[in-house]
Amino acid sequence: MITQLDDGIIIRNAAISDAALFRALRLEALENHPTAFGSDYTDNALKPAKFWEERLSFNEDEQAIFFAEQNGQLIGMAGIFRSLSKKNLHSANVFGVYVKPNWRGRQISQILVKACLDWAKLKSITIVKLAVVTSNRSAIHSYAQCGFVIYGKEPKALFVDGIYYDEYLMSVDIL
Repeated sequence: MITQLDDGIIIRNAAISDAALFRALRLEALENHPTAFGSDYTDNALKPAKFWEERLSFNEDEQAIFFAEQNGQLIGMAGIFRSLSKKNLHSANVFGVYVKPNWRGRQISQILVKACLDWAKLKSITIVKLAVVTSNRSAIHSYAQCGFVIYGKEPKALFVDGIYYDEYLMSVDIL
């Protein structure tokens, strides 16, 4: 899937050849927004190149990662993975949504999330879920623009720099 937007922005599927750029974007996200992700910057910064290649070499029936890029530079990302249990094949989770600060306010995150939802529709997934820190108002608004609604709250979901953070659990029915 490749979608061309204004300003030469392209939304596309990830490829193994993106590993180095993916690593840089992911580490930027983890370092600058530690409460927005369950992964830790320091742990990920120590991972070898093979780790990043493996993150991008997955079964396309089980997972997808989408990038927003302009002029060969990654400016945003979002991923989705489906549950693999026979009883949960109808369900998937969005993860790792991030857009570089200079590119925010252009609805790139919504376009990336919608690419995830389109992937889910193709896989006959009927519900997509995600978790977002309760204080991240811009992300909550962005997800609501994509049809997600809050269905619960996980207390103390993350522990960062001595502080606990709650997360809203959000979902959207897509079929």
